[in-house]
Amino acid sequence: MVLTPLEKAPTCLIVVALALIDEAGRVLMQRRPEHRAHGGLWEFPGGKVEPGEAPAAALVRECAEELGIALAEANLAPLSFAEGTLGEGSRPILLLLYACHQRVGEPVCEPGALLQWTQPEDLAALPMPPLDVPLAAALVTYLKNAAIGLANPGTRF
Repeated sequence: MVLTPLEKAPTCLIVVALALIDEAGRVLMQRRPEHRAHGGLWEFPGGKVEPGEAPAAALVRECAEELGIALAEANLAPLSFAEGTLGEGSRPILLLLYACHQRVGEPVCEPGALLQWTQPEDLAALPMPPLDVPLAAALVTYLKNAAIGLANPGTRF
């Protein structure tokens, strides 16, 4: 079978992100290194899905590589998604957000980045890349609903 150019290169870049929630209900946020795209902005940690890789497996791999923590795929709950581009002429991006309450290890940041545990109500005040903004709002809604017993991971708010 001969692959056409469209089949060789996906038309959409799939990126996974983690809303890691600690015992106090805070969310782990990462400030991007200044020298990278969206440098200095706060985001949910994560990364690109490699060809042939399932999104949850990619998130487990990315968190091990970039944060030094271990996650179990079974503990990842699909929460929301956002779509967009990095600019005119760039390929579309699909950003998938997963929530997780369990991890092994304490997160450490890569050189040039910062990590902070943030109260959900403070997320909106953080400068974020455009695709993280609706994900943060969905997370806040999810956590509010979870507090009153209405949350359903996998539902897009």
